[in-house]
Amino acid sequence: MLWFDGLGGSASTYDSVALNALARSLQPGLLINNRDGGLAEDFDTPEQTIGAFQNTRAWESCMTVSAHNQWAWGGPNDGVKSVSTCLNMLVNCAGGDGNMLLNVGPRPDGAIDPAQTNLLAGIGAWLAQCGESIYNTRGGPFKPGVYGTSTYRSNTVYVHILSWTNDPVVLPALPARILSSRLVTGGSPTVTQTETNIQIEVSTGDRQSVDTLLALQLDIDASLITPVDVPVTTAVSLTTGAAATASNVYQNQSTYSAAMAVDGDLGTRWATDSGTQAAWLQVDLGTPKTFSRAVIYEAYPGRVQSFQLQWFDGTNWQTFWTGTTLGSQWSQSFPPVTAQLARLNILSATDGPTLWEFQLFN
Repeated sequence: MLWFDGLGGSASTYDSVALNALARSLQPGLLINNRDGGLAEDFDTPEQTIGAFQNTRAWESCMTVSAHNQWAWGGPNDGVKSVSTCLNMLVNCAGGDGNMLLNVGPRPDGAIDPAQTNLLAGIGAWLAQCGESIYNTRGGPFKPGVYGTSTYRSNTVYVHILSWTNDPVVLPALPARILSSRLVTGGSPTVTQTETNIQIEVSTGDRQSVDTLLALQLDIDASLITPVDVPVTTAVSLTTGAAATASNVYQNQSTYSAAMAVDGDLGTRWATDSGTQAAWLQVDLGTPKTFSRAVIYEAYPGRVQSFQLQWFDGTNWQTFWTGTTLGSQWSQSFPPVTAQLARLNILSATDGPTLWEFQLFN
């Protein structure tokens, strides 16, 4: 592999066409990434974000274990992402038909920091139980969505349920018959297949905090199935299309405005300026409405360190939920709240908070 990084300039600056041709003449099986002056070459490298579903061209997301998204060792106070956050990244890369490059930063003496070692051991422990859903699999046939994502190998489809926003989970119909189902993480699922959809139910006691992993055995090879989109939600999100404002918007660009976090599109995002450590996102539901569940998708998992969910009583903001980290997909149920104005108040972040979606449900 020839992995260019941060060259800048153009292909002509580095004579990249001739350089890559020379490299391939010496190593015919060489893979070259897309950072040598703009040439596409063999694979894409999205950085510090999870790539979109893409099964026609290889890709890998370049992520780091650092809680502050450092590439080098950030010192004793840098901290590391949680095991659940890293597993969420890994599963979503695999489900998007990509790879994850997970960077660790050695200390000045070359040793791997114990916090990073423990994190890697935690990821390894999960893979020891659930690695069948990652190794030697492809992404699909259900594309990533609110529910989570999916992978497959031959006739087996692995459904990674990362969020119970919709309970039960409802997936689109497949041109195949489900012969059997099992929970890799333990327990007994109930899977109902009809001509219009597939419904998955799992008792609360059998659900996992990181990934409730379901294996479906089909009567055909899943590679024969064209990957299908999964609706953002089958439940009605009260915030989708609502008026939204924010305390900070990245370079005041409309493409990163607060509205991007309530448009129901996981491909657009609200972003804040680099260095922002506190910010809020406010939604106006138009009229007082009742909600009892929130789902938040963080574009750069690990940046948000503490937050509040609040509603406005006409005079003051009332806090009804306090949390710490969000991760790629965060969901939480709470006692019903009735209000017209609600907001996510981010109290602390390692860098500019960035959200794909902020959703409230009744």
